[in-house]
Amino acid sequence: MTSVLPPPEPDEPRAGRGEPHEGSAASAVGTFESPYATTDATAESIADAPPLEVPVKASPATATPAKAPSGKASPAKAPSAKATPAKATQPPANSAPPAKSAPPAKSAAPAKTAAKAKTPAKKRAPRTKAKAGAAAKRPAPKLGPVVLTVSGLVKSFGQNTAVSGVDLEVRSGSFFGIVGPNGAGKTTTLSMITGLLRPDAGSIHVNGIDVWARPLEAKRIIGVLPDRLRLFDRLTGAQLLHYSGILRGLDGDTVAKRSADLAAAFGLEDALGRLVADYSAGMTKKIALACAMIHSPRILVLDEPFESVDPVSAVNVTDILQKYVASGGTVVLSSHGMDLIQRVCDHVAIIVQGKVLASGTVDEVRGEKSLEERFVELAGGRKVTEGMEWLHSFSD
Repeated sequence: MTSVLPPPEPDEPRAGRGEPHEGSAASAVGTFESPYATTDATAESIADAPPLEVPVKASPATATPAKAPSGKASPAKAPSAKATPAKATQPPANSAPPAKSAPPAKSAAPAKTAAKAKTPAKKRAPRTKAKAGAAAKRPAPKLGPVVLTVSGLVKSFGQNTAVSGVDLEVRSGSFFGIVGPNGAGKTTTLSMITGLLRPDAGSIHVNGIDVWARPLEAKRIIGVLPDRLRLFDRLTGAQLLHYSGILRGLDGDTVAKRSADLAAAFGLEDALGRLVADYSAGMTKKIALACAMIHSPRILVLDEPFESVDPVSAVNVTDILQKYVASGGTVVLSSHGMDLIQRVCDHVAIIVQGKVLASGTVDEVRGEKSLEERFVELAGGRKVTEGMEWLHSFSD
């Protein structure tokens, strides 16, 4: 019995391959040689390849018995009678086939692809939230005590009221912007703050000093860049800076050093020996700004400081002013450039028809809109232009 049992072992893996035929022992011997000659390249033959190697390695012990039945057909029938017991042992051989473990491995692949398909959606959501949060708010600056207080400021020119009850409060270390349409009263307000124009009513205090009760003390700590510049344009750039420094009480050596620093910062080194009358509009604006900063004031009041200034010089000036503010200085400026105000300033006031309609941090004033949209809304909205069809037909 022990010599008969080894031959069926090569038959068991072939039955586990799921082949549809059921033959005798002679047919089983034929199938032992057929796997190497078969042309069926299906997935089943690939999966069943390892079981076929097992009987080949075990066959050397039973190689001689296998040759004897091949020559005699009648002895070959004897194993065929015992082929049924071999079939009875097929379920144990097929109970844990390695080929059937392949479907779980294939099912894991779609799970990985599904996981990959979900990853882009998880990455996109945080990006959009981060962008929305970054565009919504900016970090609040660290501000000091109140350095400028304007209360109930009023100014009229005949029947025209340019400023009607303006109230402002500016703290040290802030970059305060004032915006408004043409004729809103911005320049008039800044002129009264700096002591260039006397108000009809109201009070102005700079660092606790009443500008109109004690003008000399107040003007020592204010740097002014007024509208419609009035400069001594028959002086050279170097002479104008020297005059401004000496007028502010600085000694000659300090004036010379600061003049060189300001000229380098504003790109005026080659123009200091020329008359200011020969300067371009942008150069005139820069030399006037340098004169306003030479005595290192506590507060700078600038009316349209970037008008006629080229983009490169504007970036340099902005960098200088931001460093000045970071060191504790205060800048109050007016501008029509909403992008500039929104990018540079931390506080803003919108003046329309001589009244402050909104004031606070840039985020508080604009709300969920851009500063320009908020400004247009407060200034009366966009006007719909009708007519003007004649402009669409050219004269020639």
